[in-house]
This record gives sequence, C-alpha cells and structure tokens, in this order.
Amino acid sequence: MTAALGTLVFLVLVWLLVVVGAAVLEESGGKILAALKGKPAVSPVQAMPVRMRTRPRLQQPMRATAEWRAAA
Repeated sequence: MTAALGTLVFLVLVWLLVVVGAAVLEESGGKILAALKGKPAVSPVQAMPVRMRTRPRLQQPMRATAEWRAAA
C-alpha cells in the first residue's frame, strides 16, 4: 500500500513539473532560444515611456460641525 501511494505521489510530482516547465517555455521560450543562438531577444512591442502630467485635485476644506466634533 505504501509503494502504491509513493508511486502516485511521484507521478503527480512529475506531472506538475511537466506542467510548470511547459508554462515557463511558453512564457519565455523565445528569449531562451535567442540566448542560445547568441542573438538579442526581440520583443513584439517596444513601449516608450510616456510622461503624464496631472493636476493635483484641490479638495475643499471641510468645515467642522458639531456632529463631526462629537464623533472625533
């Protein structure tokens, strides 16, 4: 019984390693292949940094009322 459970755990572990390895290759397989060939990796989108200027929101000062003072 112990050998059967040990085999099952081993097979599940091997399956998990295959799934994780496939996900890694899918994610960065092109980069790995380019590195093995000695070429720079080509990214499909060259994102340029965009500087956004935003105006600070001016918040109206809150006037304290008797209710707010009591809550504090």
